Amino acid sequence: MRTPASGPAIEATGLRKSFGEKVVLDGIDLSIAEGTIFSLLGPNGAGKTTAAQILSTLITADAGQARIAGADLSRDPDAVRAVIGVTGQFSAVDNLLTGEENLTLMADLRHLGRARGRRRTAELLEQFDLVDAARKQASTYSGGMRRRLDLAMTLVGTPQVIFLDEPTTGLDPRSRRTMWDVIRRLVAGGTTIFLTTQYLEEADQLADRIALLDHGKLVAQGTASELKRMVPGGHVKLEFADALRLDEAARVLGDAARDDDALTLQVAGDGGVRSLRALLERLDRAGIEVDDLSVHTPDLDDVFLALTGRPAADPAEAAAEHAAGSADSRKELTR
Repeated sequence: MRTPASGPAIEATGLRKSFGEKVVLDGIDLSIAEGTIFSLLGPNGAGKTTAAQILSTLITADAGQARIAGADLSRDPDAVRAVIGVTGQFSAVDNLLTGEENLTLMADLRHLGRARGRRRTAELLEQFDLVDAARKQASTYSGGMRRRLDLAMTLVGTPQVIFLDEPTTGLDPRSRRTMWDVIRRLVAGGTTIFLTTQYLEEADQLADRIALLDHGKLVAQGTASELKRMVPGGHVKLEFADALRLDEAARVLGDAARDDDALTLQVAGDGGVRSLRALLERLDRAGIEVDDLSVHTPDLDDVFLALTGRPAADPAEAAAEHAAGSADSRKELTR
């Protein structure tokens, strides 16, 4: 288990953003510790990409303040850009260049110098298992290889904070898990990751903390376990050796779903350690032995639906946010 550093890598208060009449972010606050993975979840069009674009200096907020690795976002965006890396939804890889040439180009853009740039390129090719494909055109790479190269290009400047906007979209399950391993290794080395994803399992597997964004507002924040305990549906299933013990436990526990064929009782609960201990102590005081037990908690899909009241996909809103955000990004980058 990682031990996060004490100071926040990202701190934001009151971030607001509208595109025309549409309010995309409605005053959100964030505090993200160094050396952790933070995941921002929400239905398509909820404002996830907009939040990432603001914090990575691609577009400006209408209101609010933020600091990234100690640098003020609005007063000194160049200082912010010097300490961050961004891997967007769409690959920045140049298909006409080899993997090695893509990394060398990024080293030149980062002004690393010839010798240092070569060393950094070699390090990243090794780190991302791309040595054998280094001198092949990127157009020949598989989806997983292209995504690894894309992330390697982000790391050329050794950023303290990396924004990953849906980094595994379109990858097959094996490539997705390879990317997860890469992300974990980065964070183990002290990097902070700001992750947006449409895969709830991805956030569950990777994130130290998760925030759920809906209609421009943060409706919940916490660890995956904390969020799962916020919605009903959790229970403990108790299994007994015989019908006599099942009967005794049913009398002691009262309101529990009973399955006589399986010799089990299903007791509603949040799955937390405290409530589980209390349940077992009740049975112990009555002298009832449990043969086996299992804890069942809602997953993030249940949390998502319970707290937003709508499905994860809303193509119309997503398209509107992406189109508006892309236009604003182009204006900001050409200033």
